Amino acid sequence: MTDVTDRNQVHDLIQLAVDQFGRVDVLYNNAGTMPQGNLSDREYDKWQMMLNVNIMGVLNGIGEVLPVMQKQHDGLIISTDSVAGHVVYPASAVYNGTKYAVRAIMEGLRQEEKGHGIRSTIVSPGAVRTELVNTIGNPEITKGISALMSADDSQALALNPEDIANAVLYAIDQPKHVAISEVIVRPAEQEV
Repeated sequence: MTDVTDRNQVHDLIQLAVDQFGRVDVLYNNAGTMPQGNLSDREYDKWQMMLNVNIMGVLNGIGEVLPVMQKQHDGLIISTDSVAGHVVYPASAVYNGTKYAVRAIMEGLRQEEKGHGIRSTIVSPGAVRTELVNTIGNPEITKGISALMSADDSQALALNPEDIANAVLYAIDQPKHVAISEVIVRPAEQEV
């Protein structure tokens, strides 16, 4: 396991891939945390953790893989954003901010690296049944979201991880002249 907030660990992971495979074809920045709470709660440590994981983790991945991909003149960098990077909602301003930042960083990457054989994709999931719900930290919000996660598929209130994996594979499987810049995948019945 790699701590994405530790640039040296991210560097070592990229180097391991190069040592074993001779190149890096795809980097998927998918680490995230989403403690929820109002700004008036002043949870500075949780805010800093979100900034470190959700923003610096993405930047560490990009920063460490770019030299490899630039040398190859080829590669795909994918980062998980969220529908929270498109719509702001109460008790989530800091999380929303980190996800808006991911979109801006990835668009900047796209503009900087177009023409160099390096593509980028943003994947913005809606509600997905993953352990991310365990990072919320607010019991009331966790309870409500957990209820969505436990609904059966016929209710379509949360996606399965495989649904997101299929979107990621779609982006990866495109020919090199095709860039899937962004994919938003959410349950058909999700309001936000």
